[in-house]
Amino acid sequence: MLIVFGGLPGTGKSTICKALAAKNAFAYVRIEEIENALALHVEPKRAVGAEGYHVAFAVSLSNLRLGNSVVADSVNPVRESREGWRGVAREAGVPLLEVECVCGNELEHRRRVETRLSDVAGWRLPKWNEVRSREYETWDTDRLVIDTTLSTPEEAVRIIEGRFATTV
Repeated sequence: MLIVFGGLPGTGKSTICKALAAKNAFAYVRIEEIENALALHVEPKRAVGAEGYHVAFAVSLSNLRLGNSVVADSVNPVRESREGWRGVAREAGVPLLEVECVCGNELEHRRRVETRLSDVAGWRLPKWNEVRSREYETWDTDRLVIDTTLSTPEEAVRIIEGRFATTV
């Protein structure tokens, strides 16, 4: 199965993704880590665009073909990235669960963005004004929405597990 996350920075995606992947021994693919490696080692000083997603699609497809379930951790901000993940699931012939993380309390969201620390060496976390002005298209497909102000990461994992148990 392919479980694809989306949501603005600071909504709790990575925390939930890591917990879900660790608990279920799923492969974990994180766009920030791929983009950081590309920016640092392939073409320093050049902005990384869609290349990070294309690398993630390929790595995810390889894992899915081996029979590994994959948790994809990314902002997933536009229709094209979401369609790319759907294409990976179709090509691998696996069920897809899309999860959008939101932080329903703007003050809490801002606090999280302003106080969090990067766990990716060399990765610069966005500032609050960058999160607020970031391109993020409204989803137009069915997905599981998790408001991380209403659920702990452990509760979110249980909700997701319940959903993918009915998806498989």
